[in-house]
Order: sequence, then structure tokens, then C-alpha cells
Amino acid sequence: MLLVAAFVLAGCAAQKAANETAGPQARADVVAAMDKVNGYWQKTTPSKEWPFWNVAAYHTGNLEAYKITKNAAYLRYTQDWAEHNKWMGAKSTDKSTWKYTYGETDDHVLFGDWQTCFQVYADLYKLQPDPVRIARAREVMEYQMSTPNDDYWWWSDGLYMGMPVMSRLYSITGNKQYLAKMHEYFSHSRKIMYDEDAKLFFRDARYVYPKHKSVNGVKDFWSRGVGWVFAALPRVLDDLPKDDPHRAEYEQMFRDMAASLKKAQQADGYWTRSLLDPTHAPGPETSGTAFFTYGFLWGINNGLLDKADYLPTAQKGWKFLTTTAVQDDGRLGYVQPIGDRAIPGQVVDKNSTAHFGVGAFLLAGAEMVRLIDGATEKGAN
Repeated sequence: MLLVAAFVLAGCAAQKAANETAGPQARADVVAAMDKVNGYWQKTTPSKEWPFWNVAAYHTGNLEAYKITKNAAYLRYTQDWAEHNKWMGAKSTDKSTWKYTYGETDDHVLFGDWQTCFQVYADLYKLQPDPVRIARAREVMEYQMSTPNDDYWWWSDGLYMGMPVMSRLYSITGNKQYLAKMHEYFSHSRKIMYDEDAKLFFRDARYVYPKHKSVNGVKDFWSRGVGWVFAALPRVLDDLPKDDPHRAEYEQMFRDMAASLKKAQQADGYWTRSLLDPTHAPGPETSGTAFFTYGFLWGINNGLLDKADYLPTAQKGWKFLTTTAVQDDGRLGYVQPIGDRAIPGQVVDKNSTAHFGVGAFLLAGAEMVRLIDGATEKGAN
């Protein structure tokens, strides 16, 4: 009888969570939160910025917000940015000088941080096909694929920066080499950064345990670094054919990561900067939390994650984002600054914001709206 009662209570809790995400008012509340944050960002940040990863990552979220809201100002903002950058990333035309080590100059054409913009240009192409929009993306990525190298994504962030570029260009061109090479590069990343026991990614080879440890001597998985991967997989799976030979591998990794991340969530809905050692750098952090919330919602919406198991986790993440991270004026706070690890003592507070944090928040908001729309549609049938 106790076992039956437990199942009944669990079912009631899941139904209550589902009810809380459905309905026009819930949808309006999510869109209002997205508009508040994005309105503040676009009002205070010029569109004509460089095409490096930190700015491009914002635009990946802004376009998802546009798809949900149909706010023409959002689309215009990203188009202005793309046109300002002439649909390019790093601008060198001398292939003999192209590099993929870390670098912020125009000869680092093959470095994934300069390629993030290509997935935005591809999304704009899909909205209004024009070969100019993806010409540079194709030139760069097709040259890259012609090389024998497989170590282009040597840091976890690189999976978000590069994988969706290749899956989107496949979806536009039909060239399956994009998918084959994407898996080749992904396999290298998995080999050097993925912990098969914890089911999480280290940020890069420098932080692999036991070479590197948290302050308490445990594995140190950086929240945003893991978040980049957990958000990359959905964006790739959206493009991937159902019969792709590697689809099952990507899906299983996504499920495994989801299970690990669910356990690491804090009671207040956020994830700390060092996932398995909350005392290493305590307190809330928005960018990792937003990427995880996006991933959980996407997984539920696309049938990869069980709604009863994962919706409460996603809702807690969204509640933190909208009630703590979003400030009264629309600033999105608690975003850890640009970096590569959880830093003990680093100040991350309500005034800490950044492009990529806003982009991640908009990704999560868009998926929350899709969840509500799906629940409303089912309720009407």
C-alpha cells in the first residue's frame, strides 16, 4: 500500500508540474520575461559588434526568441550584426596562415570561436535563402574538412561553437561529409575531455582529474563548460537525420549528461560553477543554469527525457532564472564572466552579465514556450 501511495503521489506531482506549464497566461509570462531581458539587452548593447563567440552565442538565442515571438526588432538586430560583419568570422583570405589554436586575430579562421557566427548566418539563410549568407561559412568549413586533422574542438565550448555549424550546413547543402567530419571531431573531443564515469565533460585536457582537482579534491566540472556541450547536442539533433549512424550515440550522451546534471542541481534551482563541489565556488551562476534548463526542456519536448522525471528540474531552473537572475530593469545577473573554470573567490552577483548568458536565457525561454504550446495543443485535442 505504501508503494502504491508513493506512485500516486509521484503521479500527482508530475501532473501538478505539467499543469503549471500550460495555458495562455503561462505562455504570456514566459514571453514577457524574454522580452524584458532581450529588450534591456538590445537597448543597452549596439548591434554592430564583432563576430567572435561571445557575441555570436547571444545571437543564437536571439533568433530562437524571434521564432517564438515574431518580434521583427529581434530579427533586424541580428541581421544588422551579420551584415556589419559581412557574413564572415575571422577575415583572413590566406589559407596558409589559418590557425585553430586560441586567438582573437583574423588569421585564426579555423578556431571554433570564430565559427560560431556561421550557425547564426545559416539560421538567417533558412529564413531568407541567399547564397551570400553562407558563402564564407562553406569556404571555411569545406577547407577545414579537407585537412586530415581531427582535433579542432580541443575545449568543451568548441562543441557548441562548431557542431551546430556543421549540422546546419548539412541541412542546407545535403553534403553528408559535414556529418561524418562532425562525428570525427566530436570523437576526438570525447576521447580527451569526457569522463565516462561521471558522464560529464571537463573543460579541456588541463582540467582532467586527477591532474586537476577542486579545492576539496574531487573532479572539477565547470558548469558553463558542461553547459556548452549539453546545449550543443540539442541544436545538432534538430538537424540530424533520423537514420544518421551516430544519432543514437549523441542521444545516449545527452540522456547520460541529463541524469548527472539533475543530481547536481541545488535546492534553489541553480547549478554552482563547479558542479560536483558546490563549496569550490559557491553561489548561483546563470549561464550554466540557463544552458541546462534549455537542454532539459528540449529533451522533454523532443521525447528524449521523461517529463515526469525532468520537468520539475527544468521548472526549478526557470524559476531561479526569472525570479533571481532577472533584475527589475531587465538585466540578467549572476553570469560568470568570460573564463575557463570555476574560480574560488570570484565575485558573481546580480550585476554580472554577458552576451552569452542572455543568449542561453533566450534559448531556455523559447523551449519553455514550446513546452507550453505542446501541452496546450494536447489539452485541446
